[in-house]
This record gives sequence, structure tokens and C-alpha cells, in this order.
Amino acid sequence: MDTHVQSVLTASPSERARALQPLLDAHGPEIDRRREVTQEVVEALAAKDMLRLLLPRSLGGQEIGLLEFCKTTEALGYADASVAWFVNQSNVSSATSAAAMPHDSALAVFGTPSAGLAWGARHGKSRAVRVEGGYRLTGTWSFASGGRHTDGWLGAHSAIQNPDGTPHMRHGRQDDRSFIFRRSDAKIIDDWHVLGLRGTGSDSYSVEDLFIPDDRAPNREAREERREPGPIYVIGSTLLYATGFCGVALGIARRLFEAYVGLAQGGKKSRLAQGSMAENNGVQRDVAFMEAKLASARAYLHEALGEVYAAAAAGTLSVDQRMKLRLATTYGMNEATDVSVAAFRGAGSVAIINSQPFERRFRDAMSASQHQQAALIHAEMVGRHIIGVESKIQHI
Repeated sequence: MDTHVQSVLTASPSERARALQPLLDAHGPEIDRRREVTQEVVEALAAKDMLRLLLPRSLGGQEIGLLEFCKTTEALGYADASVAWFVNQSNVSSATSAAAMPHDSALAVFGTPSAGLAWGARHGKSRAVRVEGGYRLTGTWSFASGGRHTDGWLGAHSAIQNPDGTPHMRHGRQDDRSFIFRRSDAKIIDDWHVLGLRGTGSDSYSVEDLFIPDDRAPNREAREERREPGPIYVIGSTLLYATGFCGVALGIARRLFEAYVGLAQGGKKSRLAQGSMAENNGVQRDVAFMEAKLASARAYLHEALGEVYAAAAAGTLSVDQRMKLRLATTYGMNEATDVSVAAFRGAGSVAIINSQPFERRFRDAMSASQHQQAALIHAEMVGRHIIGVESKIQHI
């Protein structure tokens, strides 16, 4: 590890994230306008080594604990949600893929501080045909958060088929792989025109009959192929994504809440009510319960994170513990959304003014709330598990 990186790592990741706040505050409006993170911010993230937080130590990564990772995305989300979203997406995608790749191949892709991986959900059908030495991949994917911002690597999922069209089987089930390829090998579709999280630059992209070698086609969820033994990789990508995105949502909500409290502290008066916000009993009550919502959701999340990480490290991670984290992340994202809405509405007409700290962050909060990690179907799954209703447990 070089001297610069060693000096950077004397501070914890969450401390390094908080130190970036002045820069992110200054660049936030421009990031939103350009629909991508500015180059100065990208360089600052690399300089603070924020794109290798979960990457295995064997590859020069930090492989930090799950609770510290959550605190880091929360700190970044407090400053700028698009940057935090990109950092979470890239870190989880890179780390879980690298942990299932041959060491030298993973090092070639992820071995620099600016390396990252943008990932997109499958859009319609994709096809990956098993051929000698690799696969032929065709398909379109969406929501490649951060695809414009790192060293130019994209990833995509697809089920595998044989040349005759039959499913390709491995480990006793149909094979489903994660493919890693250069952004320059894909057709980029500039369709990221959205309400919030604009700065993530989450374009769609497609490839046609692209050859992907075996060493860049990991099955990141298959324990049979996992090369790294660390607890992060035992937990798996789904709950890692959920953890980071919940941290982002809590960070946005905290910033909006503090802006709302700041209005009351500043003596703001309503045109429709006597007295100031600070003297209003309703505002006082709302502020108290908003604080309780955020603090309790965060405490429950942190408790679940500590329990899951310790169990994964001990090799005893159970379905009950996975379910607890699944519920904590879903609950946390929804509670954060409620606080964000309450702070925006409570601020009145001030909240719609661009120069105020509400409008852009409210759009970010609403966009974060629409992600599948916040979907209430996850709570239904946990509820079935608690009750003991027989059903096929979804991937958690």
C-alpha cells in the first residue's frame, strides 16, 4: 500500500466521508444539473479511497465492517445523495464480484483507487450463450448508477444457455452469471432524465453478441465459487445493497430534518398562524417525533447490522438474522421517507425555492423511496417468516 493511501486510512471511512461534505455541498447543484458527479468530486472520492471500502484486502481494498459501511453511506447521503448512491452501488457491485473472480483478473479490474463497477437491472430479455472459454452476451440493462464516473467497467446479469438453447446447468441449478466488461464495449443510452438522484448518471446500456471470458463472468451469489472468506461476502449482495441504500435514505432525511429545525430556530413565522414556528405546539411535537423516528430506525438498523456481521464472521448466520436485517433496512428506508416528507411539508413555501436546502434533497428522498430495497413486499416476506406461514423464501 502506498504512503498516500496509508495516510488517508488513518481516519475511518465515515470520518473521511464527513470531511468531504464542504466539497459535496459546493458541487451538489452542478451534479444535479449535469446529471453526473463532477470530475473534482470523483477525484476526491478516489483520493479518500471511497470506492474500495468493501473490496477484499487481498486486492488492496479495505474490507470494512458492515456497520461502518452504513455510517459512511449515511454521511455521504447527508452531504449529497447522488454521490452516496453511486458509492454504495459501486462498492457492493465491485466487492461481491471480485470475491468470486480469480485473483489476478479481479486485480486487473479493481486494483486502482478509481476502479468501480456500475450495475444495471435487466431490461427485458437477455441472452448469454456458453461458448469455449467464455460466453456470448446480448441484452439491455438499466440504472447503471455511476457508470460515467469510474474507470469504465460495467456489469450485467443473465441466465446461461447452451448453444442449442437449453439451460446451462451448474451446481445443480441453472447457471446465472454476472458479466463484467468495458463501458466502451457497450452502447450507452442517455435516458437518465428523472425526478431525483440525477447525479448518479444511471444510464441504460446494451451489448450485442459480446464475448466475455470466463474470468470476468463470476457467479457472485454462488458460495461454491466464492474465493474470499470474509463476512462481507458471506452476507451477499442483496443485503449489502439494502444496508448502503438505507444509510443514504437516513442521511437525506437527517439533512432535511435539520434544515426544518433550522427554520424554527431562525424565527420563521407562518402567514396562517400566530407566533413563530418555535412557539407552535404542533411544530414542537412534530420535531420531537421526527427525531424519534430517525433515531429509532437508525438504532434498530445498527443493532441488526452488528448481529448479522458478527454471525457471518462466526460462520453462524441464520435465516432469522437475515430476515432481521431485511426488515431493518426496509423499515429504515420507509421511516426516512416519512421524515423527509414531513420536513418538506413543514417548511412551507420555503421548501420549493432552489436556493434553500429542501427542494433537491426532497427529490432525492422521493427517488430513493422508489427503489426496490424500500418495497413493502420485503416486510410481507418477513411477516410470513415470523408467523411461520409456509412459502418459498425469496432471496435475501
